[in-house]
Order: sequence, then C-alpha cells, then structure tokens
Amino acid sequence: MRGLIAKKMGMSQVFDENGFAVPVTILQAGPCRVTQVKTIDNDGYDAVQIAYGNKKDKNTNKPLKGHFKKAGVKPASFLVEFDVVPGFDYKLGQVFNSSIFKQGDLVKVTGTSKGRGFSGVMKRHGFGGGPKTHGQREHPRSAGSIGQASDPSRVFKGMKMAGQYGNKKKTVENLKVVKIDLENNYIFIKGAVPGSNNGMVIVNK
Repeated sequence: MRGLIAKKMGMSQVFDENGFAVPVTILQAGPCRVTQVKTIDNDGYDAVQIAYGNKKDKNTNKPLKGHFKKAGVKPASFLVEFDVVPGFDYKLGQVFNSSIFKQGDLVKVTGTSKGRGFSGVMKRHGFGGGPKTHGQREHPRSAGSIGQASDPSRVFKGMKMAGQYGNKKKTVENLKVVKIDLENNYIFIKGAVPGSNNGMVIVNK
C-alpha cells in the first residue's frame, strides 16, 4: 500500500537513543478498508480506494450505502484513492493499518491547515509593522504602501495584503517516522503536520 488515511491525535515528544527530546506528531493510521479497486479496463486508470472512520447508517445516502455494501464494509466517513503497488493483489474489504510503515521511513503528509480567518499582514505574511515613534499613531500594524502613483496606476497581482489565512490544502514532505505503536495503530512522525487535532490527513510513503 502506498499510504493511508490517518487522524491527527496531537503532538508530544519522545527521546532518541542519545537522550535528546524529539518533537513528534501522533497519527492514528488506520484501520483502512479497501472499498474499490479501479482498473484501466473498467475505469481508465489503476487505483485502489480505501475508507477510514465510521459513519452512521442514517447519515449515508443510498448510492454510498450500495457502494459500501458491495465491498462488504461498514459506512465510512472518508474515501481516498491511492496508486496501486504493481503486482499486489487487492481484495475488497481488505484491511491495512500502521504496519505498512516502519521506523525510519520518510513520508509526506497532506492535510488542511488551520483556518485563521481574515488576518492582517503581520500575522499572515510576517510583516514587521510600522515605526513605533516619529509621529506614528493609529497604523502600527498596517501594510503601508501597496504600489506606485500615476504609473502603473494599479496594484499588481499577488501583492501581499490582509486576507483569508489558513484553511488551505498543505503537504509537508520528508517527515521521518520515529516510532510505531501497532497495538493502537499510532505512528509517531518527527515534526509538525498540517491541521488541527482530530483532523484527517493523508500519509504517503
């Protein structure tokens, strides 16, 4: 399996063999169940679709109920497709968990970053702000000049300004798997990953 759907449990720290504290993010990777195996003949491309989480039957629409019933799995909250491993025989209902990873693996994690609403330029872009003295009064956190005067008489596209901050799809690459807890399906990844606690992320090898 190329990757799994996981839930971000939170951050902690572990100690390596030299006694140094390593900041880690704990992800509950799986169990994920195979709900569909796509092929070039039937779908035009090869992929394997897996499901994660539990969803109440009353909150599942009829097309998805039939889809899950055909795979022989209970309704799930999340469906994600992954590339197939050549030569591997995928079966409907097959379960994958954190055992597909091993300590020392490098993974990339994709998630939705925390939404911070409409934010100013200092928080959104790291601007330094205006001067604190020399007549400065009511604009210590403003952006300042955003362009020229009569030429070009417009603001260029991409100008860093205040606006919506966060709530975007983000991917962090080359994160190291520090530890694996097979009993709880936890994988401990060095560093931070996008999203809030209990948010869903996709972990790829």
